[in-house]
Amino acid sequence: MAVLWLDDVDADDIGTVGGKGASLGELIGAGLPVPPGFVVTAGTYREFIEEAEIDEELFAAVDVDPEDSAALREAEATARELITETPFPDEVREGIVESYREMGEDGEEAFVAVRSSATAEDLPDSSFAGQQETFLNVREADLLRRVKECWASLFTQRAIYYRQQRGFPHEDVDIAVVVQRMVDAEKSGVLFTSHPSTGDPQMTIEAAWGLGEAVVSGTVSPDNYVYDRGRDRVEDVTVADKKVEMVKDPESGETVQLDVEEDRRTARVLSDDEIDELVGLGELVEDHYGTPQDVEWAIYDDEVYMLQSRPITTIREDDDANGSVDDESGGDDLSAAVAGNGGGEAGDGGDGDGDAADVLVDGLGASPGVVSGTVRIVTKLDHLDQVQEGDVLVTEMTMPDMVPAMKRAAGIVTDEGGMTSHAAIISRELGVPAVVGTGNGTRVLEEGGGVTIDGDKGSVRAGADETAEPAEEFEPVEAARPETPVKPMTATEVKVNVSIPEAAERAAATGADGVGLLRIEHMVLSLGKTPEKYIADHGKRAYQDELIDGVRRVADEFYPRPVRVRTIDAPTDEFSELEGGDGEPNEHNPMLGWRGIRRSLDKPEPFRQELAAFARLIDMGYDNLEVMFPLVNDAADLEGVKRHMREAGIDPETHRWGVMIETPASALQIDELAEAGIDFASFGTNDLTQYTLAVDRNNEHVADRFDELHPAVLRLIGDTIERCRELDVDTSICGQAGSKSEMVDFLVEEGVSSISANIDAVRDVQHEVKRVEQRLLLDSVR
Repeated sequence: MAVLWLDDVDADDIGTVGGKGASLGELIGAGLPVPPGFVVTAGTYREFIEEAEIDEELFAAVDVDPEDSAALREAEATARELITETPFPDEVREGIVESYREMGEDGEEAFVAVRSSATAEDLPDSSFAGQQETFLNVREADLLRRVKECWASLFTQRAIYYRQQRGFPHEDVDIAVVVQRMVDAEKSGVLFTSHPSTGDPQMTIEAAWGLGEAVVSGTVSPDNYVYDRGRDRVEDVTVADKKVEMVKDPESGETVQLDVEEDRRTARVLSDDEIDELVGLGELVEDHYGTPQDVEWAIYDDEVYMLQSRPITTIREDDDANGSVDDESGGDDLSAAVAGNGGGEAGDGGDGDGDAADVLVDGLGASPGVVSGTVRIVTKLDHLDQVQEGDVLVTEMTMPDMVPAMKRAAGIVTDEGGMTSHAAIISRELGVPAVVGTGNGTRVLEEGGGVTIDGDKGSVRAGADETAEPAEEFEPVEAARPETPVKPMTATEVKVNVSIPEAAERAAATGADGVGLLRIEHMVLSLGKTPEKYIADHGKRAYQDELIDGVRRVADEFYPRPVRVRTIDAPTDEFSELEGGDGEPNEHNPMLGWRGIRRSLDKPEPFRQELAAFARLIDMGYDNLEVMFPLVNDAADLEGVKRHMREAGIDPETHRWGVMIETPASALQIDELAEAGIDFASFGTNDLTQYTLAVDRNNEHVADRFDELHPAVLRLIGDTIERCRELDVDTSICGQAGSKSEMVDFLVEEGVSSISANIDAVRDVQHEVKRVEQRLLLDSVR
């Protein structure tokens, strides 16, 4: 049977209708308010690929090394073509269309949601959330195409990778498709029946205007209501500034995003009665399943509907279950300017049984955590294979070619570099403890010796610390986070910085409002060749493909939340280490040299290919990409930028783009930059500070003079924010300082649009922003 109605299925039918279909049928059977619909069964998908004789070719195509990005990309494309280009059998097509037509009323076509329902999703120990496609406001003309696209989404790169990581054979997973009547929601959101981390008896409700897609995707900051089930009352209400809503366009029937009227933006979405009704439904569904639930809901014409319910898979068995990364990066980290000593007092490096005699080297604590391991000293790239799982990588300075070894390492120690060096940034994103700028780590530490790294204090001690937790490799397990992480709702958006695609899932797990800075230089430099050399050897298209693959992994994780991707900004000394780098100029101080937009405009061929890659991504549907240009000084730079954008097919008049404010010149010329057409200005405090204070940010000898909170730096930032507010230009920060509480306080008070923090600091920044906003609101009332 090609089609089953939701009324006729329950939780025992997961093999037939998939996790989502089974859950919806179970909810209907329990008497809960679920919109009607039917399921194109998993057996129909299986018969489709077998009778068309594409099954063997399909499974062979996706049997690839999940760590091979090019192979994953090819596997997805092959699978999609096989499925979408194969015609439906007549009987299947007719069964789907006839069932759809039964859902119409008064001779009008029904608007339906077409939702993937794999047979390995929404399970108690594996959520697979967001892996397959969902399409809203679909009518008959697009129905069959959307069903096939749901089937094909079983083989996206991300889904292939995740199934292999979780040990689910591709041929054992089928997919059903739920076709369900759309609810023209006036308000909607998500409900967690228990705290999603601790399991405490606390319901959390997020609510916004319009369709729930805006809440689930993170497009809008919803209201947040916390209900204490023990005390039977609402404990906390946070009313957000809900700038947009997603609704059905009455003309086209498509889902569109609209600005919310001024009087509703800061109005409370849910009444007390509606909260009580949602709490009651939450208790019913939790009682029915016997486990805490993550529920999507909608309200239309005063009726509450349940759209989906799945188990919460993220509740920890104890408070220490997250390991050393989370435990070591609490609130104190947020306000730490530099966590290490840089040659501090004797004894700072140890705790417990440690003392000054134990400290072999010290430097800057660049990535938090305490871990023990065996020293592996890397002086040449061909030594990287010596670094095995759990070793401590010790090197003069890290480079993009070292990222695979950094992922294997338990901890990282470098001679050179500061808090914004490659080693510091990548270590934080990987969740690996790191001490940088030791000055002599490669000379003092002994190959093969046992050491303990303290990434908080910036010390490396002799011997193994019995109390240190072994470092855990961070795997991109979808079940490690809820689809909509519970986080403080703030008017000031809190975004996240990402440097390597491998960190995308960890970044998304923070619940950030988007990516404020996606660097592409690490993607480029990891190719081992300069852009010019790579293009010469492999062609323009291949270079674009490499960029697309990296950017797409991040854009997929955050879609439709915005991702600001920055064009390449690598200094010449990093290019000179690559194949083809012999012709790079020998600059006395590369930080002040031929980098950023000046290099892109002077040597435009690689720049053109970057923009061409972004244009292709936009054409693929990644309309959440915003292009950002580094080290801009004045409007003259932007004339060249806009010309290249247009040539690449990116219209600067209709697509959002902006600049980094990294020099005093760009801050002082903000009027001219705004007149050139920028949509946003993002402060790169790492560079803005070094150019304002004349301090090389990668020089450990002057690290103590590097101060992003210097009055001169703050004045440049504050004046620019004030002027941008008058010019209707969004402002943000994506430098290291965005993770510091003092800077957060300053920015929120000045009225910055968004703050982008390092991955390990996002949650703390969210709470700090909320605290400052509430204080400002209270002050205004008083």
